Amino acid sequence: MPRRARIDAPGALHHVICRGIERRKIFWGDSDRDDFSERLETILRETQTPCYAWAMLPNHFHLLLRTGDTPSAGVMRQLLSGYAGKFNRVHRRSGHLFQNRYKSILCQEEPYLLELVRYIHLNPLRAKQVASLKQLDRYRYSGHSALMGNRANDWQATDAVLRFFGKSVSRARRQYRHFVEQGIALGRRPELTGGGLIRSLGGWGAVKAMRRVREHVKSDERILGDSDFVQSVLSAQNEYLEARYRLHSQGYDFDYALARVAQLSGLEADQIRKPGKQPARLYARSLLCHWAIRSLGMTAVAVSKLLGISQSAVTRAAYRGEALAAANNLNLVETSNA
Repeated sequence: MPRRARIDAPGALHHVICRGIERRKIFWGDSDRDDFSERLETILRETQTPCYAWAMLPNHFHLLLRTGDTPSAGVMRQLLSGYAGKFNRVHRRSGHLFQNRYKSILCQEEPYLLELVRYIHLNPLRAKQVASLKQLDRYRYSGHSALMGNRANDWQATDAVLRFFGKSVSRARRQYRHFVEQGIALGRRPELTGGGLIRSLGGWGAVKAMRRVREHVKSDERILGDSDFVQSVLSAQNEYLEARYRLHSQGYDFDYALARVAQLSGLEADQIRKPGKQPARLYARSLLCHWAIRSLGMTAVAVSKLLGISQSAVTRAAYRGEALAAANNLNLVETSNA
């Protein structure tokens, strides 16, 4: 069965889970964990990606991220490839470090944001990396210690979490810690790892009972939320895919997008293809990358080869292009030709 596309958009909340291949350890010691956390900090700063929770375990890690200026896939690509390369060099190993595909679950913010913060930050305690909540308060490799004020992770969105628990920082920290403590008795919380409403209802038994009384639910393993949220996300995704397929069936391709951008920018196609940082060329490339990826469904890798620039440069350009197209009401296909 082909893999389903990840669902992402600016502002989307994602619970990311990444495991070692064959569930092997991905952190062999504190030096590995320090390297990973430093890379995470650098990449989140560069991409302006808010992080609400994170935790490192011996063979996997959790992140709770909101998509910022760079798609979540781009953030993860930088993080995983950089860390794996360094890890293999240091430990003189070769081959894959991570499972083929990390899990990224699009989450409904209410009521799941705080539940996920608690769930993720309790992972080191459940995995016996620390013996008590008191030790977790100062554990270096989880975002909980920053929320408790014991580590200065200014790249972590601590204020955004603490404001849910009180106006003063001291009171918010007390209330947050009490909230986390209450979560210890809740166990591993499998309902928080995706599947739309299915798992939060208590499993398929509960769903079947609802269906017997004609109360239907919508679910998808890529999404954590109630039935309406899942349906709205899937509907938006389907509309996007249908528009993409329609363009393909009508013969619109990269060459058409290039010609369209040349028309709008006043540049020749060869000028757009050549590297350069002149404003007109940046404008043209931004629109081209946006339409190639978002409208035509091309990958950043494919576009980077056609334009002779890096994959990350294509991703950044596509985001600029999205803003330009929206601000100037520009479409790949002119209205008269649609």
